[in-house]
Amino acid sequence: MEKIETVLAEVSPPAPVSFWQAFLFWLKLGLISFGGPAGQISIMHQELVENRRWISEKRFLHALNYCMVLPGPEAQQLATYIGWLMHKTWGGIVAGTFFFLPSLVILIGLSWVYIAYGDLPLVAGLFYGIKPAVTAIVLHAAHRIGSRALKNNVLWAIAGASFVAIFALNLPFPLIVAMAALFGWLGGRFKPEYFQTGGGHGAGNKSYGAALIDDHTPTPEHAKFSGSRLALVLGIGVSLWGTTMAVLLALYGWDHTLTQMGLFFSKAALLTFGGAYAVLPYVYQGAVGHFGWLSAAQMIDGLALGETTPGPLIMVVAYVGFIGGYLKAFFGPDSAFLAGAVAACVVTWFTFLPSFIFILAGGPLVESTHNNLKFTAPLTAITAAVVGVILNLALFFGFHVLWPQGFAGVFDWISALLALAAAIALFKFKRNVMQVIAFSAVLGLLLKLAGV
Repeated sequence: MEKIETVLAEVSPPAPVSFWQAFLFWLKLGLISFGGPAGQISIMHQELVENRRWISEKRFLHALNYCMVLPGPEAQQLATYIGWLMHKTWGGIVAGTFFFLPSLVILIGLSWVYIAYGDLPLVAGLFYGIKPAVTAIVLHAAHRIGSRALKNNVLWAIAGASFVAIFALNLPFPLIVAMAALFGWLGGRFKPEYFQTGGGHGAGNKSYGAALIDDHTPTPEHAKFSGSRLALVLGIGVSLWGTTMAVLLALYGWDHTLTQMGLFFSKAALLTFGGAYAVLPYVYQGAVGHFGWLSAAQMIDGLALGETTPGPLIMVVAYVGFIGGYLKAFFGPDSAFLAGAVAACVVTWFTFLPSFIFILAGGPLVESTHNNLKFTAPLTAITAAVVGVILNLALFFGFHVLWPQGFAGVFDWISALLALAAAIALFKFKRNVMQVIAFSAVLGLLLKLAGV
């Protein structure tokens, strides 16, 4: 009897999900979404496709393939897409916002502890162990993306050229992306066989039972394409960006930290092809090198904090905003925390606004066909270029960790051993990032307490 009930449950779709039921789930997801994009997508697949059956495997992957070709955090965009498909615009806004909101609150708190109490032996010891681990983590990210993206000699050459461009020629990241896209577009026309690597997400061929949004479920009315609706969403999105920027200009002027952060992170939001690791070099070039919002060492520590909090890794930009606002203290010396918190919120707003526009505007276009999307040749070339850029980031972190006072200073062999241990844990023993950071932090603290 129990077996018959199980079969019937799989044949029949689950009961309809109310907006508030979904609301509670998206809040929960925002609190448990550790593990980077792969881990977050895996959690959503298990919860939404396998356990709850809110959406079928095929429709889930169809949405994911669209998010993969967009700039921005694909896991957050996927949550936005599914929330929108289930409960219209507000469903998408709630799903997408809860994906990063807990992380924003946690990062503001951790950033304040870091900047206000970072010189305490306890905090300093923890970060002494974490910094070498971050170097190994970024190197591992370059290897992971490279092994998936560099499928032929042409793509290897693009990766090598991008590394030289940013390491030796110090070319800006947007220019490297534009050059790679142009090369990919030309290659796709004249040598398409070198750029047909695909996005790594094929058609869904598994079934976990009938789903609320199944393979053949008709597209709901709000998800059908309409030219007027597309124009409305784009108009609202551009208006929100323009209104916010106009307020910042009116209140503070062009050269104020908040205004410059809004402009800078608006550009960064459109360059996050390949994930957060790809845009970090651009953030470093601007936030550290050009604007001086924080130091190189603080940037490394920020990546460590971003790795240990739920939500997309790109939330490290909130840390950058907080540290920049706190140090600038543009509301006065007694309101440094307020300046940091406001800056973190401004940065987060401008970073994630484009993602919502992409999903709410482009979703109906995607729903108009259930065929799998494929990476274009320009995106394939950009992904290859990203590998070279991330490798440069690993070398940059390694230099600042192993030679804290520059090449003229003393080589920190203890940090080198910690970085090697972290690399072995990641590459050989396949430990996850959270485990590596936690172990490295404790080890660094013990070494500092021992007076090493």
